[in-house]
Formats: sequence, structure tokens, C-alpha cells
Amino acid sequence: MCGIAGFCNHKMNYENQAGSWRTCLEQMRTVLAHRGNDNHGIYLNKTTGLAHSRLSIRDIAGGSQPMTRKLDGHSFTIVYNGEIYNTDELIPELSKNGYIFETTSDTEVILYSYMHFGPEFVRHLNGIFSFAIWDDRLKRLLLYRDRAGVKPLFYTLYDGTLIFGSEPKACFQFPGFTPSVDQKSLQELLSIGPAHTSGCGIFKDLFEVLPGHFLTFSTAGLTDETYWELQSYEHHADYKDTVAHTRFLVEDAITRQMVSDVPVCTFLSGGIDSSIVTAIASRYLKKQGQTLNTFSFDFKGNDIYFQSNSFQPERDLPYVRKMLTWYDTNHSYLECDEETLYHALFTAVDAKDLPCMTDVDSSLLYFCNLVSRQNKVALTGECADEIFGGYPWFYRKELLEKDGFPWSSDITPRTAFLNEDVTKELDLASYSHARYEESKKQAPLLPEESPEDQSRRIIGYLNIKWFMQTLLDRMDRTSMYSGLEARVPFADHRIIEYVFNVPWHMKYQNGVEKTLLRDACSDLLPPELLHRKKSPYPKTYHPGYEKLLIHGMEEILSDPNSPVLPLLDSAKVRQFLSAPAEYGKPWFGQLMAGPQLIAYFIQLNYWMEKYHISI
Repeated sequence: MCGIAGFCNHKMNYENQAGSWRTCLEQMRTVLAHRGNDNHGIYLNKTTGLAHSRLSIRDIAGGSQPMTRKLDGHSFTIVYNGEIYNTDELIPELSKNGYIFETTSDTEVILYSYMHFGPEFVRHLNGIFSFAIWDDRLKRLLLYRDRAGVKPLFYTLYDGTLIFGSEPKACFQFPGFTPSVDQKSLQELLSIGPAHTSGCGIFKDLFEVLPGHFLTFSTAGLTDETYWELQSYEHHADYKDTVAHTRFLVEDAITRQMVSDVPVCTFLSGGIDSSIVTAIASRYLKKQGQTLNTFSFDFKGNDIYFQSNSFQPERDLPYVRKMLTWYDTNHSYLECDEETLYHALFTAVDAKDLPCMTDVDSSLLYFCNLVSRQNKVALTGECADEIFGGYPWFYRKELLEKDGFPWSSDITPRTAFLNEDVTKELDLASYSHARYEESKKQAPLLPEESPEDQSRRIIGYLNIKWFMQTLLDRMDRTSMYSGLEARVPFADHRIIEYVFNVPWHMKYQNGVEKTLLRDACSDLLPPELLHRKKSPYPKTYHPGYEKLLIHGMEEILSDPNSPVLPLLDSAKVRQFLSAPAEYGKPWFGQLMAGPQLIAYFIQLNYWMEKYHISI
């Protein structure tokens, strides 16, 4: 993976002050260097500047960027972040039409595909990506983002200039464009955070290119076009054929994503999703005489302090060990202590430029840093639960029928720290519900479906568009902060499209979630693991971590310059800190409970300090 950034203004001539604008591009590139620091480059013409920081995965010697190719006397230039998994299917058509490849990189395939097919060429790509193409022939800059939104891309229009970057921090290197917030920013952070409305960059006037969209910036202005969206259709295959096709899609996606000129590893959590990825990846490498590197994560003291609850009934470690009796891998057990976890809360904000999923992000950030010391590419089991229906809100009646986002439908815990004036002015409950209703209306429904089936489809749509996007954001920032490319085979758009339209009764049978995925991969896993009840990403139950959080929040309350104080009711916060933390009643997702609420406001305060944000 890589970091990309740049700017475009059709009324400017950047070559008049080329030195200063090259410096700007270097600054934009430098703040993204953690995403890839193997190579770098910039491109500048009269109206456009592009910057690239590279993590070398394919064609290490020849794939440098920005990359320029010419056709009929016109030049085309690209900066690209991502991986394309179907280049072998695209190259023959391009070669047949006279395009001569100078590298084996997927970057060149993308650029030639644009030159040959035009802007809609993106429909031909299978992969995870964000990229910018400067078309000198038509004098336009195009920004693209992959279908599922695996790779990020932020932008703003500032005084007629289109500024873009893989992360917000790159955009803020452009002269005059500084971080600020408005009322909507606070509503997003406090009512639906760490999720956010699709396309919203939280900072004022900062936006994301929507998944499945591309922007065109020409002398006529900025246009936004959709090239992919989820669609509903009737599913006619019987269960046997559905299982067979699901197996083909899953195995094909994982196998395709093994493509790399550097070794690939997997995250092995002990859940069925990462175990399926590990099983297929291990078999793939074994045929080539290679052994897969695998990594599992846990927290120091969890053997003593782990607390079973309805969301996290058991530890992962025994299932990791069972997988290792079935597959011969080079396995590493990684562990994080409470001190490291606490201090990484702040680094996680640095990585995302926003408050995030607190210790879920900070622990993953730490683990990815350790993995990156051995591997540059990792395959993960992310996204299977959102697509195949693994979460309780897919099948538990009281959660399915919630009038709001099922993972954060109750606004009450979120207001536990806020003063009444803030709660009243921001009207957080109404804001969250309005975003929920908007998303419900966008869900593609079939009129002939029953109300219950339509509700299931809405839940599936919300998970893909909201919850899955939150986890993909987490995976991108935590991995790329250490230059680790994390691939997500279950987010292959073919899997998303197909499984979204499989009837619920095929996904959930005999009270067991994700039956379709289990049956499709039944030969790959030990029986104990195959039939395991879902357990989410681990978290720490060490009392020392909670003490660190309480101490951190008390320091914020005692400092009159803490920027978050205008939002807080200090008496309510202190009362909360004195009560035992509740681990079994999450206020977001399945993992963010009492301690994570404290951690979220600690992150919020740090974020406001870092970006000089005041209320």
C-alpha cells in the first residue's frame, strides 16, 4: 500500500512558483510516509500536483510513482494506493490494443486501462484502491475509490483548489487549509462516533470520496459519479449450489489476494473467519513449498482477568492452538500489556486523525507494528460478520427491532459525560436517528419480500455501509501506520453482491449464525472451531488498564485548559469514574463498554489539543 496526495486548480499556474509548490507536495507526502517509505516521488505541472509515498509490494524495482504514460502525444499520470487482483485478466486486452508494458506493476495496468477504456474502466477492476489520474488530454483530475471503501481518500474544495490525500493530515499541509469543526462535526463524534456518516470527513469542509464512486475535476467543476452500488435481486439457487458458489467465491478471493512480490502472512484469531483465510492461504503456499507466517493477539493477564459475557463468551487462545495442530505455520503469539495499550490510545488518534475505537484500535495498532517487523502484507478475516450475518443484531429479536443503529441505538451512555446544554443544543438522539432513517431509505428492497425479510435486508445494508466501514477504517489506519498492507478477502465485491442476496434462512440455521459460511468451508477447519460461537476481537480485562483510564480522565478534569471541558459535566464524569466499570453492556458494537467510554473522551481531548480545536 501507499500514501497519495495532491492538488489541482485549473486557474493556477503552479510552475510560476514551482519551488514552493514542490515543497508543499513534499510536505503532503512526508506526513504519509508511514503508509510506505520504500520510495517516493512528486509530479507538478501548471494546474496539478501529485505526491506519492510507496510501500513496495509488486514490481519492487520498476513500480515507482507518480507514473506517466503517453498516448497520441498526450500524457496521463497516476498516483495509486492499493492492490488489483485481476491484472492477468486485463493485460491481454490491453496488449492486443498496442499498450506496451514497461513494468509488472498493477499501477501500469490501471493507467493503461483508463487510457483505453475511459473513466468507466474502474468497473473492470477487482481490488482495493484509491487513486488519482491526471488526464492531460482532457485537462481533468479524477479521484477513484474502491467499491467497499477499503482504501481511504479524503478531499476538499478550498478557494477553487481540489486538495486530496489518503489521510486528513495530508490535506492540512496545503497552505491555508487548517483543521476546524462545526456543529455537525460534534454531532458525528458524540452521537454516532467512532462510526461516521459515509462521505463525512468530520473536520469542517473535509469529505471522503464515497465507496464505489469517482470524482472528476475539470474546468466545468467537480462531478461525482457512482460506478457501483449494492443491488437486490431474487436468489434462485438451492442451498447446495449456494454453498458451492460461496466456497468458490471465498477461495478465489483469498487465492487472488496471495499475489505479492514479498511474503504474505495472516492474522489468526481463533475465530472461523481468520481461520478460513489461514487455511486457504496455508494450502496455497504449501503447494509452492513455502510455510505461512501467522500471528495471534491477546492481552497480558487475560488468563487471570478474562470475564465471560454474552458478547465475548470465551477466550480465543485454545482455538488458535487447535488450528495449529491442523496447519503447519510459522506462528507468533503477540501480547500487549495495559501500559502499552493505554499509551497507544494517543498514537491511534495520530494514525486516524480522529478519536477511534479506543483500545480496539490502539491494540491493533500495536500488534500491526509487531507484525510489520516480519511481513509487509497480511490477510485478515475482517468483514465476514457484516456480510454473512454474524452479529447478534442480525438474529436477536430485541436487537433486530431496535429503532436505530443496532450497535449504538441507545444514546444514553453517550451523554453520561456531557453537560445538559451540550446535550440539548446538539440534540444527539435526533441526529443519530436521522442518519439511521436516511440510510434505511437508501437500502435496496424487493417489493415482493415480506416485512421481516425487508428488515433483514436493511440490517445487512446498514452493516455493510456503516459498521463494516468503521472496521475497514480501523484496519487501514492501524496497519498502514506501520507500513503493513492488510488485505480483506471477504470484502471482495463479488462476495458482497452474492451473499447480500442470499435468503436469511440459508445464512442462519438451527440457531447458528453464519451457517452458509461454515458449510461452505466445513472441510477446512477443526470441528470444535467450525461450530464455535462467534467471539469478537479480544480486549483486556486487566484492572490496571481501568486505573490508567481513570487517572487520565482525572488529569483532564483537573486541568482548566483541557479543550474537552466545555462539553463535560465534571460532576457526572467523577461519579462515573467512582462506579465499577460495566464490561457486558456495550455502547458501541460489542466491545466498547464502560472503560472504552472513558478512553473515547480521553482520545477526544487529545485530538482537540493536537488539532487546536476549541468549542
